[in-house]
Amino acid sequence: MPIPAALNKNLALPVICAPMFIISTPDLVIAQCKGGLIGSFPALNARPPELLDQWLTRIKAELAADPHAAPFAVNQIIHPSNQRLAGDIDLCVKHQAPLIITSLSAPNDIVPRIHAYGGKVFHDVISVRHAKKALDAGVDGLILVAAGAGGHAGTLSPFALVGEIRQFYQGPIALSGAIANGSAILAAQASGADFAYIGTRFIATEEAQAAAAYKQAIIAASAADIVYTPYFTGVHGNYLKQSILAAGLDPDNLPERDKSAMSFGKESDAKAWKDIWGAGQGVGNIGAVLPTAALIRQLKTEYDIAKGHLLAAAF
Repeated sequence: MPIPAALNKNLALPVICAPMFIISTPDLVIAQCKGGLIGSFPALNARPPELLDQWLTRIKAELAADPHAAPFAVNQIIHPSNQRLAGDIDLCVKHQAPLIITSLSAPNDIVPRIHAYGGKVFHDVISVRHAKKALDAGVDGLILVAAGAGGHAGTLSPFALVGEIRQFYQGPIALSGAIANGSAILAAQASGADFAYIGTRFIATEEAQAAAAYKQAIIAASAADIVYTPYFTGVHGNYLKQSILAAGLDPDNLPERDKSAMSFGKESDAKAWKDIWGAGQGVGNIGAVLPTAALIRQLKTEYDIAKGHLLAAAF
């Protein structure tokens, strides 16, 4: 499956780093890209909205000065509560962001504007139905958010989801879901994906804008400490049990909440996420807080070792 030439530049590994609310800022994105991964951040992380212009200016300038840097991406939430969307898209067009990652609704109105300057659009999906809607909108790639992923994750096995979508789509796919080491990156490729989509592992990095307690909780946690609930946003997502308990809530008895509670971009949303910590089921494979550059080297070593073992075991 082909990776678009515009995104296949200086990649040390076939990895897109997931945009994480509050956590992903220019420091992390620049470190990811300079390490040879596609770094990304949610546009909503730039607060106030005017800061987005400064972030994009800085990211482009620092990456342009490094001939070995990979491209970057900006995540846009397509939802009525995101009142910033139009202005944020205008800035991405102004700066010609190489990749736009869209979430929730299909990006019908966004795709033509990004394509006009040669940019690409990948869309988050959790099902075949969502994938087909995104493809009808003209996206260039799909991000399959499978079971075990941090944040707003789906429930389907990555093998089931990739397999079904590959029956009708042969374009670029990024796969998400508990990918925390180099062998899992190779497994994503073996399953039929072009990229691994990694978020939680980068929370435990020095550049991530996460509280020290959050990073330590990631290191201390195992898959059994991940709670899947719609309570916090109206959409099912994965969260660290420790943060739910610290907020005075019972993780085993959280009330139900439907999609009418969905909200993106308000200051209250940011405050809530400072206390409620998203994480995927791959936390049990994370053992230390590292500089991003060191983590990428570790992932590359693990990837190469896993590939060697696989080749040695091949019939």
